[in-house]
Amino acid sequence: MSLQRGLSFAMGSVLLVSSAQLGMRWSMARLPSPSQWLQAFSQSALSYQDLAIVAGAIFAYALSMGCWLMALRDLPLGRAYSLLSISYALVYLLAASVPAFHEDFSAFKTLGVTLVILGVMTINSRRTPRIEP
Repeated sequence: MSLQRGLSFAMGSVLLVSSAQLGMRWSMARLPSPSQWLQAFSQSALSYQDLAIVAGAIFAYALSMGCWLMALRDLPLGRAYSLLSISYALVYLLAASVPAFHEDFSAFKTLGVTLVILGVMTINSRRTPRIEP
């Protein structure tokens, strides 16, 4: 049961950090550079929607860290850490699939993502006995 719980928390961390990355990318592409935020804020030129997405992405990062800490309680570090790589593939696939991100698919990037996923599958294909402290 603890292995299943650890995997659930690890996947929660992956989904949250992927969402955070996509949210940051979307909003930062729409906002002025951070050095101009105070000026834009004083002129009411900042979109509250974009700022809310940045804040939501930061909150998603924090939740992701909480999930990650919980995953580390139940998974060996080698297995848990490899699962974080799934976020690279997920972000690439979503960013290239959603037109708002203006990203494109390429054979080279897709090959890289495929190799990452194969590596994660290889690392996690064998059951590793948990050593109790």
